[in-house]
Amino acid sequence: MTDALKRLSDEGVAIWLDDLSRKRITSGNLSELIDDRHVVGVTTNPSIFQKAISQGDGYDTQVTDLAARRVTVEEAIRMITTADVRDAADVLRPVFDASGGTDGRVSIEVDPRLAHNTRATVAEAKQLAWLVDRPNTFIKIPATEAGLPAITETIGRGISVNVTLIFSLERYRLVMDAYLAGLEKAKAAGLDLSEIHSVASFFVSRVDTEIDKRLDAIGTDEAKAAKGKAAVANARLAYQAYEEVFSSERWAALDKAHANKQRPLWASTGVKDPSLPDTLYVDALVAPNTVNTMPEATLEAVGDHGEITGNTIAGSYEEAQAVIDGLATFGISYDEVVELLEREGVDKFEVSWNDLLKSTEAELKRLAPSEG
Repeated sequence: MTDALKRLSDEGVAIWLDDLSRKRITSGNLSELIDDRHVVGVTTNPSIFQKAISQGDGYDTQVTDLAARRVTVEEAIRMITTADVRDAADVLRPVFDASGGTDGRVSIEVDPRLAHNTRATVAEAKQLAWLVDRPNTFIKIPATEAGLPAITETIGRGISVNVTLIFSLERYRLVMDAYLAGLEKAKAAGLDLSEIHSVASFFVSRVDTEIDKRLDAIGTDEAKAAKGKAAVANARLAYQAYEEVFSSERWAALDKAHANKQRPLWASTGVKDPSLPDTLYVDALVAPNTVNTMPEATLEAVGDHGEITGNTIAGSYEEAQAVIDGLATFGISYDEVVELLEREGVDKFEVSWNDLLKSTEAELKRLAPSEG
């Protein structure tokens, strides 16, 4: 291993692991990643939990008890997932304390089937925060149109939020606006703004996957040369938007009240195209006050051969804008792509949730006590 992960951390990028399982917690693996790989946070989603629950016997004791109580599948999922998040939050608590509450956090997602229902999303966020009952938790809320007012309401209640499924620059600006509105609401309610945190999860690799597919279909040398560039450009322009919003007069008023900036989080940073460097979405997105949540394979790749050369976003905005503007010359609509990715993102999370329901139901049946 090189010291690339340390250099990344020293540059102001918080390294989070995009995975969680009970085995990771009980085996001490999560603690090892914190100690040896500079990991300071964890993100989860329905796919991660579905994989964890369906593999091995780490959940058998709890599932056996849940089956004996004849709980519903959905209640079982809530009990299982919040237990993992609570235990992981306890493992990360020293990081949380040492960072003044900035890092050491674990994210858990609201039911994605509620993505288009503002009131239900807020209710779910409150319930998850109560169930986990740890200060170093993020409740994940998708950046759908219905999710925006849910973000404001949840932040306004003093619950820290990880906003997920952000693909477009326009939507990202609305997410930041929703966060600031939530802080203003919390301030009016007399809450301590210093205890409210948020990250905005800007998805990276899926942008290249969709755009590069279209460039391949065009097939010209110029189109092929444009591959593998849009996702990084999009994320860099997101950081430009972040710098603008968090240097505004509106932010200055909240800053005086000890509010925390909403950090950009680079999500979906595992490289899907084998022709691209496997550390691309880490090496190319280094800037202060950001988060990069990585699957373990990407984390290990960065540790082994990542090229961390300092801030790779500063000074890149003009070039990044040219990349995005250049898509139109190939007949590719940026707006159409990001709208498609959001719809697909919500759909994929719903599919994952349904898979989680099926896996959990199968485990409940397998471990159900015999009659009598």
